[in-house]
Amino acid sequence: MSERGTGPGARRWLKPGMGIKRWIVIVFVGELCLALAGALWLRAVYRDVDVPSPSQAVVSAVTLQFLPYWTRALLLGLAGLALFAYGSWRVIRVIVGPFLSSDPDQPLVEVIYQKRFLARGPRIVVLGGGTGLSTLLRGLKEHSGNITAVVTVADDGGSSGRLREELGIPAVGDIRNCIAALADAEPVMAKLLQYRFPGDEPASLGGHTIGNLLLAAMSSVQGDDFEEAVRQMNRVLAVRGQVVPATGKPVTLHARLLDGSELAGQSEIARSTGIDRVWLTPEGVAASEDAARAIAEADMIVIGPGSLYTSIMPSLLLPEIVGAVCGSAALRLYVCNVATQRGETQDFDLADHVAALERHTAPGMIDVVLANNQFGARRPGEYTAQPVRLRWPPAPAPGAVASSPTLVLEDVVDPDNAHHHDPARLAAAVMHIYERESFGRRWSRIARSA
Repeated sequence: MSERGTGPGARRWLKPGMGIKRWIVIVFVGELCLALAGALWLRAVYRDVDVPSPSQAVVSAVTLQFLPYWTRALLLGLAGLALFAYGSWRVIRVIVGPFLSSDPDQPLVEVIYQKRFLARGPRIVVLGGGTGLSTLLRGLKEHSGNITAVVTVADDGGSSGRLREELGIPAVGDIRNCIAALADAEPVMAKLLQYRFPGDEPASLGGHTIGNLLLAAMSSVQGDDFEEAVRQMNRVLAVRGQVVPATGKPVTLHARLLDGSELAGQSEIARSTGIDRVWLTPEGVAASEDAARAIAEADMIVIGPGSLYTSIMPSLLLPEIVGAVCGSAALRLYVCNVATQRGETQDFDLADHVAALERHTAPGMIDVVLANNQFGARRPGEYTAQPVRLRWPPAPAPGAVASSPTLVLEDVVDPDNAHHHDPARLAAAVMHIYERESFGRRWSRIARSA
């Protein structure tokens, strides 16, 4: 669609929060006052100034006196409106030109929408990793520009694992995915960051992605300060919001199975069934300062979606992170996966997911649970999972008060892939929950203070 076209782009100019309608009205009133002043002046000239006879024909033609009065008013009004609209448009283009230089094909209304409307969106913190987190971010960035993705860094497989082993940096794969999802230049930037060199020779670039190598190089440029490296990547790639690591130090995920055996490494744990407990080493690793600050200032905290034990848990196993979430006054929402995962959540239902999460964190940490209730999505040929069954509520932990979060059921699955959420539907459901729950919380605060 061209920048002068109609449709959703044109309607977006009138969206509440754009901050432009009021100024258009003021400019219009000013122009109207000038026009009335000019009309009064011309009226005085017509009545009080004697025009020499040879010039009367010229004056009559210029002032359109040969046309009926209302015809003259209509023609002048249309001409004035056209000049006003065109001149205002060109002035705005000149003012915002620097913002369009990075993407000249981007409609002007989109630039203003991002800078003005999205900047007023709620402060949302999303915790997790993997495909689920990046899917949610792609949808949420259309509702708010104040998004912080707190991303796990416990991955030990593929390109991330090799860079971690060779350079001693935290895992960068999930961070790369989230930066690509939130980048303003997505999907072009996503294609670049996700490009993987062919081959898998350990001594070559084979298997590495451009995004992983950029993060590794930025960490080296910043003096091995991984958190600062991610901050700089956010700025360089014009991320809408920010992506921060859960911790700036490499960590290893461990698991104990129900049979008593223990495993080390995210990739190994992901393939295992019967997981009892998971934990991180080394112990006492400090959480990212940016992550703790974002959680403290959040209006809503979203946990998931993503692999329960290997994408969501690693961030919540950091004491500072789980403490900040439990102590936050923000709405705390858990987004359950739409399908089980072969291995770590095989045969899990909704109650099992929530019970495992609370067993590793704290009972009562979750306010609302969002789950999918549409089971007719297409299942790919390699689909080996099952839709998450909606058994509810979860059994309370031993010694805990029998209470459960509020359950919200929505159609949030990708209709073409029963294993994934749909970004737009999921984000819309999350924002609907926020609007409804935040409204109720505001009234509760008013009632308590009355």
